[in-house]
Amino acid sequence: MITRRDLLKMLAAVGVGSTALSSYAVAESFGEWVTPYALTPPGWTPGLRVRLAVLADLHVCEPWMSVDRVAAIVDQTNSLKPDAILLLGDYVVGRSLRRLSTSVVSAGTWATALGRLKAPLGVHAVLGNHDWWDDPNVQKRRAGPTRAGLALQAVGIPVYENQAVRLEKDGQAFWIAGLGDQWAFRSREGDDEIPPSKGFRYQGVDDLPRTLAQVTDDAPVILMAHEPDIFPEVPDRVSLTVSGHTHGGQVRIFGFAPMVPSRFGLRYVYGHKVEHGRNLIVSGGLGCSTLPVRLGSPPEIVRIDLGGNGGEV
Repeated sequence: MITRRDLLKMLAAVGVGSTALSSYAVAESFGEWVTPYALTPPGWTPGLRVRLAVLADLHVCEPWMSVDRVAAIVDQTNSLKPDAILLLGDYVVGRSLRRLSTSVVSAGTWATALGRLKAPLGVHAVLGNHDWWDDPNVQKRRAGPTRAGLALQAVGIPVYENQAVRLEKDGQAFWIAGLGDQWAFRSREGDDEIPPSKGFRYQGVDDLPRTLAQVTDDAPVILMAHEPDIFPEVPDRVSLTVSGHTHGGQVRIFGFAPMVPSRFGLRYVYGHKVEHGRNLIVSGGLGCSTLPVRLGSPPEIVRIDLGGNGGEV
């Protein structure tokens, strides 16, 4: 629970204490919504009903995304009774917001909190760009492991980098595939969230063909990809792609977001997208980047019911 003292500290940090709108933008950064989706995508096995809970872009730090808040998010996620939980990366705080934080939370601490997530078919994770950018040595050697990845694995959460795993529910199979991050390495120094269209370039560790080559039967595939920019390359073989990264624009006014970290601009900024029969869901995420402000894009836990109507699975 955010205290009055914390709220005053937040308002002072971003210099917006004098206007009601700006105060609301800070306050909207707290208090998670559950956003439900229900769909049966093409190629989905008839009769197979799977509930997913999706968490993206926590950006853990004090006081904006405290360990207590992460613990509350974990409890809320577990209460949804998902079959599987998908973690879409960016667990660590970015450099810009780090300057406004009272303290950085160690990877072991936030990972221990996430280790309390429970689902019959497991918790599955990929890394985000900030998880790669967090360690200068990782950037220098152009290779992992990352602190975030090691911390998740230490609490029993598998981290996928171009890997796929076959799961079964009630004797019916489906695959979860985790793509390596598309923005893993920076090409030059710069601010955290400058879109590629502004001249900032990244080198990824993603390999979509190798990831999908591990799928050995015709069971449906759910692809986890931190950045949604891969979606135009995703084949029809994938039933659903889930992504985060954009924060839903973080500041979105009447559907317009002035700053979207994607080469496609607003095309994949948020929500359920269908292109040529292929399905993408982009989570608005939970934390903040650059500034602890959200406007028109509240933090969310995403619940996805596949093969059902959104009722109990």
